Amino acid sequence: MNAAVLGWVMVLAAGMMMAGCGKDPQPGAGAAAGAAPASAASMASGAGGGGPVSVTSVRAQRRDVDVMLEATGTVTALNNVDIRSQVSSVITRVDIREGQFVKAGQLLFTLDARNDEVNLAKARAQLAKDQASLADAQRQLARSKDLLAQNFISQGAVDTNQTLVETQQAVVNASSAAIDATQVALSYNRITAPAAGRAGAINVFPGTTVQPGGAALVTITQLDPISVAFSVPQRNLNDALRTLRAGGGTVDAVLPDKRGGAVGRLQFVDNVVDANSGTVRVKAQFDNREETLWPGAFVTVRLAVSTLKDATVVPQASVIQGPRGNIVYVIDAQNKAQPRPVDVVYGAGLDAVVSGVQPGERVVVDGRQNLRAGVPVAERAASAPGGRGRTDDGASGGAPGRAATAASAGPGGASP
Repeated sequence: MNAAVLGWVMVLAAGMMMAGCGKDPQPGAGAAAGAAPASAASMASGAGGGGPVSVTSVRAQRRDVDVMLEATGTVTALNNVDIRSQVSSVITRVDIREGQFVKAGQLLFTLDARNDEVNLAKARAQLAKDQASLADAQRQLARSKDLLAQNFISQGAVDTNQTLVETQQAVVNASSAAIDATQVALSYNRITAPAAGRAGAINVFPGTTVQPGGAALVTITQLDPISVAFSVPQRNLNDALRTLRAGGGTVDAVLPDKRGGAVGRLQFVDNVVDANSGTVRVKAQFDNREETLWPGAFVTVRLAVSTLKDATVVPQASVIQGPRGNIVYVIDAQNKAQPRPVDVVYGAGLDAVVSGVQPGERVVVDGRQNLRAGVPVAERAASAPGGRGRTDDGASGGAPGRAATAASAGPGGASP
């Protein structure tokens, strides 16, 4: 009996297992299985069906461009004079202050002049004495001539008096020259500025003994106008000479970190090429009323050596350098990007003079790295912040967002 019941139970269990294998799958499982292909399809659609590439562009311009030669120059003063004493004396007064601007002929130092004043008085007294002797000799000559006319003396006596007058005249002339020499020595006690400029550090004080050939009392440096000396390569020598003959051209001097500068003209080209460096020394002169340039400072010098007339100018950022040459992307009438080979004739700061592009054509500046021939583009404002501009991969703001949403979905098409 127990064996029969056990057999029925086993038959019933087997039937239930066969019934479970024949049922349909659950609805949730079917939805999950169907959602996965749909999600993959949407991702593929978002990646391959993007819209136009977002770019910014500018129009190529036609204008005259100066070809600039750039070099490093040193600011030098046109006049830089060390003031020294010409006589041995003692300073009695300093008539200027350190850093003061002085004019030509302005009094700088006063020396002790008492000894020279005494010598001048003695020379004047000697001149008066000699002039008196000359007058007496001239009277003697006049009387001798009268006596000769009356045959009281001989011609020899008259000639002797004539010689005495001429000798005394020479003595008077020597005394006059001695006075002039004493006055020159006296003038050395007043030290004046030989040229206008700015006084440097004063190295002496009242009571200081000075001597000829000693240390400089002060240095006078001319600051306006001022010059900048720099070197140009030998290959640009003819350009520099042509610029000099044409009136000096335009020379820009810019201080480090672009903290200021000045505009001047070329004034000098050296007459020899340095055999060691292969360069030629040149100088340019600048107005320096604002004291922008200071002697000894280093500046960046840009010399306009020629002018490119009616040149086509595009931004440097629009030029793409490749193994086969330089290209730019031009936007055609259908708003599609087309690569255009160009030759860079000259780089002028942020701009480039090129050939191969016509003035007025739209040249892509930003977003060019994502372009291919014939790709449609959508222009955006270059300075519009926060818009649907170019993303990190350069495409427009819509399609990458959809792709990112699809990629973030979990298994079965739902967010985790």
